[in-house]
Amino acid sequence: MYQSIQNNKVIRLDKYDTFVDGTAVKEVSELTFNICKKNVEDILLVSNGQLCNTILELYQDDGIITEPAGALAVSSLENIDKTLIKGKNIVCIISGGNNDVTRYPEIQDIALRYLNLKHYFIIKFTQKPGELRKFVNNILNDKDDITRFEYIKKKNFNYGQVIVGIKLFNPNDLQNIKNNLENHNFNYIYINDNDLLMSYLI
Repeated sequence: MYQSIQNNKVIRLDKYDTFVDGTAVKEVSELTFNICKKNVEDILLVSNGQLCNTILELYQDDGIITEPAGALAVSSLENIDKTLIKGKNIVCIISGGNNDVTRYPEIQDIALRYLNLKHYFIIKFTQKPGELRKFVNNILNDKDDITRFEYIKKKNFNYGQVIVGIKLFNPNDLQNIKNNLENHNFNYIYINDNDLLMSYLI
């Protein structure tokens, strides 16, 4: 709908993200397009990470279970200029609570990445004693945590490639982790920004 409003005609998408399955469509209908074109003042875009963070906040703070599509209106409040709504009564419609509890680990992971607290790397580990201890002692800060450690391919007996998930205590410490990896000669690829690798590996 956003693309259609922007182009003043119904747009058919070749690719679209189905995470928010209640709103993900290739093409909106002419009827809904004309209704929105006539009555909707603006459409706000919300990232999956921002949305997941909202879903968790609604559950933890207010005891509200909501599906991704249902939380969109509440999540969009972050994107509105606060001076435009100050002193006004704002209504957000939570339009659905059909959320499978088995999705919460995925939702939490996406939210932590949005908050810059969860990071994934592919790291080459040499196959010799003490390598993991070296990583824990020299790369991580005291309150950081390893949330995933999984070999994905062993090319030979000398080293193996490992997916490492790290949960940071301080969201500003990512560069420090990268610097530590480089200073201690760990060969790595940071994959949070690589949608293709993330979709295959995480």
